Amino acid sequence: MISQPSTMAATLIFVVLAHIFTSVTSLSEADKITSLPGQPPVKFKQYSGYITVDENQHRALFYYFVEAESEPASKPLVLWLNGGPGCSSVGAGAFVEHGPFKPSEKVLQRNEYSWNKEANMLYLESPAGVGFSYSANESFYEFVDDEITARDNLVFLQRWFARFPEYESNDFFLTGESYAGHYVPQLARLIVRTKAKFNLKGIAIGNPLLEFNTDLNSRAEFFWAHGLISDSTYKIFTTVCNFSQIWRQYHSETPSVSCAEVNKLIQREVGKFVNQYDVTLDVCFSSIDMQAQMLNQPQETAEIDVCLEDETSTYLNRKEVQEALHAKLVGVIDWSVCSEVLAYDYHNLEKPTVPILGELVESGIQVFVYSGDQDSVIPLTGTRSMVNKLAKELGLNTTVPYRAWFKGKQVAGWTQVYGNILSFATIRGAGHEAPFSQPERSLILFKALLEGKPLPDAAPSR
Repeated sequence: MISQPSTMAATLIFVVLAHIFTSVTSLSEADKITSLPGQPPVKFKQYSGYITVDENQHRALFYYFVEAESEPASKPLVLWLNGGPGCSSVGAGAFVEHGPFKPSEKVLQRNEYSWNKEANMLYLESPAGVGFSYSANESFYEFVDDEITARDNLVFLQRWFARFPEYESNDFFLTGESYAGHYVPQLARLIVRTKAKFNLKGIAIGNPLLEFNTDLNSRAEFFWAHGLISDSTYKIFTTVCNFSQIWRQYHSETPSVSCAEVNKLIQREVGKFVNQYDVTLDVCFSSIDMQAQMLNQPQETAEIDVCLEDETSTYLNRKEVQEALHAKLVGVIDWSVCSEVLAYDYHNLEKPTVPILGELVESGIQVFVYSGDQDSVIPLTGTRSMVNKLAKELGLNTTVPYRAWFKGKQVAGWTQVYGNILSFATIRGAGHEAPFSQPERSLILFKALLEGKPLPDAAPSR
């Protein structure tokens, strides 16, 4: 028989629990954003601030959290990580791609296709040295790798959930793009292996770096098929020196004569006035003549400000904006979308993460891989082939044959699903940052991911 606690003991327990609850509540309330400069009125809550992930190194990661527009308690929680390695999830993910606001001159405009329509969005600047995240011990920046990043991100999540315990039971998804093809699977695997008490349902990675040689060398065919290089250059690009060789040589500062010649030829033919992250999108000339170039996209797509990244940088460097975000600059003079202090160990780029995707699938975690089909940096062809190969290795049968998916009467991309747990999709007309150039189609894909449903299959009526 368990004896009842004494009145004094019960009072003590109540006081301790009340203190813990008050401390947690005060931390989250201290991070609450009253309003961002130039922000239109909204009903959802916003938070931002720091969570220390290493007390000895005085290392802290900055986050920006946006509650869902409606019913946040029942909506999924989604962590977003941009790639680089070393680029800002707040600057790129939140303010350029799919956050609730986009800078326009000195104000913020509502993003009609914000992902917080479907989920609670948590944007994390990782690793330390990216955006507003920092280490007071600057020697940390000299050697950063995937293992450190994954460990810090896990500590961040554990402490963030302690600060916001009301979201512990929500369905949880990890998402990101580009080098987040490393960040996201590695963090998901660490969550699974450590049996962290997160309600992790799935991951989604866009135009991800999964396997160095396959991803980089698929650029040759993409350049050639889109008319960016000639037949003769395509031939030498695939026989004399491929892109992975060029990358390795230039990063080791020992380019061979043959690879240097191939690279020079490619640069001449492609030119500097093509955005290789989206070969159909105009480039921004603001750094030359300070005029924001606008592109009117056809059909259903809204007007795209190709200088939005520059406008975001200007906005986040305003002192009153940093104060509203509870942000500070440590060891740097200006905020930048990609870190100017971080020295990432580039050997990590060559570590394939496809096997990690397989491990996650076998653990019952949904894996969704998507590609903007106008990205020449990490083209869809390499990504699609790796997902297809992984499905065969795992013995997964095709449950949704390769087909078009739709937004209304327009084809929005193509998709294929394996075993109802591994999915691949393209977003038609999108680049490396798919939600930037195709926001509406990206939101439809995001909603399907969260609901665990196939992408819309609605043949247009005559």
